[in-house]
Amino acid sequence: MFTLDATIDAVQTGKKQLVKTFVQNEKVAEAMNTFIDAQASYTKQAAKVGTDTFATLASEMVKTSQEAMKFDYTKFGEGIMKAYTATTTKK
Repeated sequence: MFTLDATIDAVQTGKKQLVKTFVQNEKVAEAMNTFIDAQASYTKQAAKVGTDTFATLASEMVKTSQEAMKFDYTKFGEGIMKAYTATTTKK
């Protein structure tokens, strides 16, 4: 299945490289890298939940459409006609 982890990692690695290049203070760089790691973790989790939700919705949609195709419209129509005939002959 398609995963966004590689893309997320690429973006976060780019951010870390920018911090490494432009931030001279070690404490500030460490704090920024910790923040970047937290972003990566959250984003990966959100992407996984979104992907799982979409997969579940798609699966349930397929099941529902398959169940709808199994419905016997001929039998339903015969039942309606029997009910209609029964109500009209009682009068």
